[in-house]
Amino acid sequence: MEAVRGIGFDLDHTLAIDNRLERVAFAHLLELLEAEGGHALGTLSDEIDAIDDLLRRQRCAELTLEEAVESFVAHRGIRPGARYFDWYRGEVLSMVPQFVVPLPNVKPTIEALHERSIQMAVLTNGWNPLQLRKAERAGFTGPVLVSTDIGKNKPDPGAFELLLERLGTPPAQTWYVGDDPRGDIAGAQRAGMQAIWINWERREYPADLRPPEHTISRFEELLELVPEAAPAP
Repeated sequence: MEAVRGIGFDLDHTLAIDNRLERVAFAHLLELLEAEGGHALGTLSDEIDAIDDLLRRQRCAELTLEEAVESFVAHRGIRPGARYFDWYRGEVLSMVPQFVVPLPNVKPTIEALHERSIQMAVLTNGWNPLQLRKAERAGFTGPVLVSTDIGKNKPDPGAFELLLERLGTPPAQTWYVGDDPRGDIAGAQRAGMQAIWINWERREYPADLRPPEHTISRFEELLELVPEAAPAP
């Protein structure tokens, strides 16, 4: 493995967890719709399943966030309108300080990597300004590339190529750290990057995928893999 000069990070479940704040915000929106004459789809379990499916489709770029909110509102008997989209966005953003929790030792590890002259950026699926606020909450203040802004979703290699362009480092000397074997690890490897799987949830790696170059269970283990000072080009 060549010396590392740049590191890209996933955000959700890599730098921080958001405790399903988008799901909770949709549940809050349901309360508003019911107060205005709307109706639930069924049990709470039915609602959670429907919300999670809607969020999955939005994260896979099948729907924009606005379309997801419109669908949610319409299926509960209320005519969609811009005010519901604005309400939902505002609700999600207001919940960030209470819901988003950085993984242990993220901020000091990033500071230590910066001292070792490592270029760093985040590449994440999602929407802004939510993902930017999550990154800031995790203690990351560098560049944040978000799928809805760049027009590409992980695991599309094109998303990782844009990350490499932003970092200004060659693929073989760039790592990508993430928790999702298919979206993060396999995607980064297809772009020629070195993949670091953070497995703090102690899961089994899919047997049908090429293994990551390294596996860590704690974020600060990155410092054991990176030399004290990056060698000169």
